[in-house]
Amino acid sequence: MIISSRNDLAGHRIVQEFGLVRGSTIRARHLGRDILAGLKSIVGGEIQEYTKMMAEAREQAIDRMAKEASDAGGNAVLCVRFSTAYVMGGTAEIVVYGTAVKVEKS
Repeated sequence: MIISSRNDLAGHRIVQEFGLVRGSTIRARHLGRDILAGLKSIVGGEIQEYTKMMAEAREQAIDRMAKEASDAGGNAVLCVRFSTAYVMGGTAEIVVYGTAVKVEKS
């Protein structure tokens, strides 16, 4: 599955469009991570526990979007965008969306 933020792919042509596909996940903070993050906020720097959690959430959302595109018959998703939203205390939603297409080499 080709995933791209571009509107087209060099060396490929779009032969069919399947429309909007998306994937999402909602992640909650973990008490253990909150304690480590609180300590890290005192000294400053990156909070690696949250960075890892959000990276995993993005990958899961991409996998879900790719499956939806594949189920529709696509072999690529173009115009991919991410969105993050606060859902409730301590939780965040990651949404990824794009246009499922079938491409072939030109």
